[in-house]
Parts: sequence; structure tokens; C-alpha cells
Amino acid sequence: MMVILLNCVTLGMYQPCENIDCSSQRCQILQAFDAMIYIFFAVEMVVKMVALGIFGRRCYLGDTWNRLDFFIVMAGVVEYSLDLQNINFTAIRTVRVLRPLKAINRVPSMRILVNLLLDTLPMLGNVLLLCFFVFFIFGIIGVQLWAGLLRNRCYPEENFTLSTGMALPAPYYSPDEEDERPFICSLPQDNGIMSCNDIPARREGGRDCCLDVEDALHRQALGLAAEPLLNASAVPGLCVNWNRYYTHCRTGHSNPHKGAINFDNIGYAWIVIFQVITLEGWVEIMYYVMDAHSFYNFIYFILLIIVSEHGFHS
Repeated sequence: MMVILLNCVTLGMYQPCENIDCSSQRCQILQAFDAMIYIFFAVEMVVKMVALGIFGRRCYLGDTWNRLDFFIVMAGVVEYSLDLQNINFTAIRTVRVLRPLKAINRVPSMRILVNLLLDTLPMLGNVLLLCFFVFFIFGIIGVQLWAGLLRNRCYPEENFTLSTGMALPAPYYSPDEEDERPFICSLPQDNGIMSCNDIPARREGGRDCCLDVEDALHRQALGLAAEPLLNASAVPGLCVNWNRYYTHCRTGHSNPHKGAINFDNIGYAWIVIFQVITLEGWVEIMYYVMDAHSFYNFIYFILLIIVSEHGFHS
């Protein structure tokens, strides 16, 4: 039992990000302890195999926890064999974290509790079935109602053109450059909260821009800068309000949060549903849907939270 506790301490002290090549003295000491602990576990396994036998009902591999010990030792053999050939196989090294589980085989009361927990797992089948139906039904509803709507953006009119040397800041209106919190508009056939008419005026230096394209063209014809810098002008707000030209709402190509939040298919709908039932950022997702489709979409999210909280926790 002391060796298992020592192994837990050494695993906790190991810092793989700082000791990639294990050149520090601390890493080498921990590696030496790890090797001695592995040898101890391997010798223990061999002694038990000799005393009990290997195969059979009452032999070493006849016990489930002994089979776990055997798997841990064999994984260590593979790990050290790869180390001798200078092959770094990280997936094998992660098996080290199973070593503290050997303590279960040493403490009888803990072993009883773990076996009781494992015996109750089949009883969770009904809960998992309910979870599947909730995800499936609400996912289908979300796909049928809101597929593609979270890609709605405000674009300029199709016939909108600018003279040479002038261009819109972005192909569609976005409150920030990274588009982490996009402005999602409602199509004409929907009844969402936000429309392209709700886009605020462009602000520079804490002032609303007051120029339009005609003003910029006139300044350009006089040989002046189409959009002078604020710090070079005595008149505040002397900049073009480009936001006023994003007037046409249509479906674009990107969804919020780098494409992760959407109802375009059942898979992404399940991701959104999982985030909603965790109550992490669900209000923002609800606002996106309400902006694009209808104010009354909040009923879907409230009902989903009530069903999930009552059904999964009861």
C-alpha cells in the first residue's frame, strides 16, 4: 500500500511540459522511482502467478482485479520496450494513471464499494434511454425550426458598388473583427427580434460617424482623403458610417463560435443541447435563436432545461 501511495506522489510531481527530454535532475529522480515501483509491481505479479497459478477459476487471472494488475504491468513492459528503441508512444504512458487503482485490491472495504458501484451501472440504462430520447426529440425540433438560421448576417444590397480605392470594412456587418459575438438578423419571412435596421452607427473615437458614400466621393474628387483620420480633423465624427449600407439579411457561411453553435444537422444540435442542459452559456444561444427566428423560441430552451433537470436528476 505504501508503494502505491508513493507512486501517486511521483505521478503528481511529474511535469511533462517542463521536462520533455527529462534532462533535469528532478525528472531523472522521478523516473528512477517510477522504474523501481514498476519492478516492485512486476515482481509482485510474478510471485502471485507462481503461488496461485495463471489460468483457472481460483488462479491469478481468474480474479478481475488481478487482470487489471496484469494489464498495468504489461502496459509498462510495452512502454519500457518503446523507450529502449527511442519511440515515444504517449498513449501507452497514460496507462500509468491506472496504477493507483491497485489500491482497490488492497483495501477490502473499498473493493466492496467499487463492486457495488459497478453493479448499479446496468440500472442506469433507463436514464440513458431517457437522455437519448430527450436529445433526439429536441434535436429534431431544433433542426426543423432553425437549420441554417444562425448563419444569417447583414450584407450590402446586391447592386451596391463603390468606386476604385474604396471598400467596405467587411463583407457583412460584424460587431467585432473576430466575429465571436455575431449580429444575427432575421430573414423577411421570419419574425426574429433583430433586423438589419437595428445595426448601430459606426463609432470612431467615441463618436458616431456622420459621413456617407456621397461625402466620401466628393472629398475624393477634390483630391482629399475619402475618410480623414479623426486625430487629423477638428470635426468629431468625420468618418464614413459604413454600417448603414448593411441592409440586406441573408444566409451566410459561418455559424457562431467558429461554427460550433448551430442546428444545421442533428449532430451539432446535440452539441447545443448538451451545452444548454449544462447551463453554461445557454442564454446567449437562446438569444441567437430569438434574434433569427422568433421571440417565443425561449419556450424551447426553458422546456429543455426543465425536462433535463427533472428527468436526469430524479
